[in-house]
Amino acid sequence: MAEDYYKILGLEKNASGEDIKKAYRKLALKFHPDKNPNNKEAEEQFKKISEAYAVLSDPEKRKQYDSFGSDTFSQRYTQEDIFRNFDINSILREMGFGGLGGFGTSGARTYRAGGRTPPYGTQEGYDPFAELFGGQRQYTHVPQKGEDLQYNLSISLEEAVFGTEKKIAIQKADKVDELNIKIPKGINTGKKLRLSGKGNPGINGGPPGDLYLNIHVLPHPLFSREGNDIYIEKTISFSQAALGTTIEVATIDGSTKRIKIPPGTQNNTRIRMKGYGAPNLKGGIKGDQYVKITVSVPKKLSDRQAALIRELAEEGL
Repeated sequence: MAEDYYKILGLEKNASGEDIKKAYRKLALKFHPDKNPNNKEAEEQFKKISEAYAVLSDPEKRKQYDSFGSDTFSQRYTQEDIFRNFDINSILREMGFGGLGGFGTSGARTYRAGGRTPPYGTQEGYDPFAELFGGQRQYTHVPQKGEDLQYNLSISLEEAVFGTEKKIAIQKADKVDELNIKIPKGINTGKKLRLSGKGNPGINGGPPGDLYLNIHVLPHPLFSREGNDIYIEKTISFSQAALGTTIEVATIDGSTKRIKIPPGTQNNTRIRMKGYGAPNLKGGIKGDQYVKITVSVPKKLSDRQAALIRELAEEGL
């Protein structure tokens, strides 16, 4: 994952141009090679802050960086793109340093290799700090891993519980790939499936990125799920709750089971159906199904019903 330029400079995303310049000046004074001779750690940090400053100090580059994010920006922009038309000498001279070497009349750094200036916009890697740190400028094809992709996949509760296979289409660069995806049993909303190597192709022979499936389980008309347990609601009458009864209950696998409601069952009682829940994604014991009992109180009574209820009331019920 590419580093965040704002964090490198110790800034928030709403930092002003002056804030960015001040932060860079402070860090450049600390990590400049003149103050840290033969210090590789300081050298790497100086390169990082200079790259961050090159992007965030340029309004157009900063706009693209904020739009794409650090990972996508690093895929789209080469080092040549980042340091194009960037005059770091001026700010370094203000701090009393000699800068990074020769610049063209336009103020833009002239990068040379073998007596010629390489074209911008290529994917060739190079070190724009070679002169400062006494290295030899070399241009090599640097392999880069392809961009990771995200895909939001919605599935039914039954598919989440029992697993399924899905066919999806993924847009990759200039083509569309169709993939057959196996969804494991017991998966739930919020889980991610990683498909290694199914992201965008690598650059300069680098490995392809990965594809991440973000799982969302759709609401069900009868059942709800908490962890690996399945819940269903059933309504019974007052007399059934008082005297007990037997009712039929649907299960997530499509079957119907008969369960006993014991006499004296109270409103909101939960009756457990062991082993009728969802399987554990990592194996192990299955969840259970719970039947939530709601005792119905009639809003209207016939004359006879009202009379019977009054008799029950006289008996203390």
